[in-house]
Amino acid sequence: MERSYHIPVLVHEVVEQLRPLAGGVYVDVTFGGGGHTEALLRAEPGCRVIACDWDEQALRLNAPRLEALFPGRLTIIWTNFARLSYQLKEHKIGKVNGILADFGTSQYQIKESKGFSFAIESALDMRMSPAHQQVTAAHIVNQSTPEELLHILWEYGEERFARQIVQAIVAVRKIAPLTTTTMLAELIEGVVPRAGSRIHPATKTFQALRMVVNKELENIKALLARSADLLVPGGRFAAISFHSGEDRLVKHFFNDNKATWNVITKHPITASHEERELNPSSRSAKLRVAERRS
Repeated sequence: MERSYHIPVLVHEVVEQLRPLAGGVYVDVTFGGGGHTEALLRAEPGCRVIACDWDEQALRLNAPRLEALFPGRLTIIWTNFARLSYQLKEHKIGKVNGILADFGTSQYQIKESKGFSFAIESALDMRMSPAHQQVTAAHIVNQSTPEELLHILWEYGEERFARQIVQAIVAVRKIAPLTTTTMLAELIEGVVPRAGSRIHPATKTFQALRMVVNKELENIKALLARSADLLVPGGRFAAISFHSGEDRLVKHFFNDNKATWNVITKHPITASHEERELNPSSRSAKLRVAERRS
C-alpha cells in the first residue's frame, strides 16, 4: 500500500547528505509513504526517526508496516511541520541530528483527496487535513476579489493566462458558484490555449489554489525559521522542493543566514537520468542542504 501512496525522490542523495549516525535522531517532517524514513532507518540501525505528517491518511496507511519493521526506533506524530518545535517539545524530544522536508504533494493525495485533481470529479476542496483547516478552494474561487485571484494565480501558479482565467471565473460565479473540480477545469479549458503545451490548462491554477488553501509557503517559512534551534551543532537540514517559489525560499533562507548555516549544496542536487526515467515526478525535484554551525 505504501508504494502506491508515493514514490520518494532522491532517496540515496537524502541519506548521503543527512549521514545518519548511531544514536542519532532524525525528523522526517513529511512522512507521506514513508520512503525516506525507511531509507534512513535502514541506513543506520542505531538511529531513530521522528516521522510527521498532517495527512492522517498517510500515517494510517504507511506507518504500521515501518513500526513493525523497526520496533522502538520510529515515533509517529500527526502534525503540520509548521508546528514541529511545539510537537518535539511536547514529546520531550531534544535537539536532533537532522531534519528532512519533502515539499511535494503525493500522487495518492492528488488522486484520493477531494479537489486535488482536475481529472477526477469531486468537491473543490483541496485541504490536506480537513480536521485542521476550514477554508476550501471553492471558498477562495467564489469569494476572493478579482485582484486577490490574480495575485494567487501569478504568485503561486506563475500562470501567464491568469487574467483570462479570473475574468471567466468572475463571470461564471455571478450566475452560480463553482463547486466541483470539473466545473473549474472545464472553465479554464475554455479560455486557455492548449496548442504546444504538454500540460493540462488547469494544472497551474489547481497548483496555485492548493498552495494557498494549505498555506504551503507560509508553513515552509515557519519551519525554516525554527529549524536551527531544533538541530545540534553540525546537524543538517535537507529540503526537497518542486516549485520555484519553495526553492527560492529555501535558497534565500540559507544564504541570508550564513552566520547560522553552512550551505552544503552550492547548487541544488537533482535527480539522475535513471531516476527521472523511472519516476517522472522527480524531474522537477531540487534538494538543498545546510549544516547548523557550532
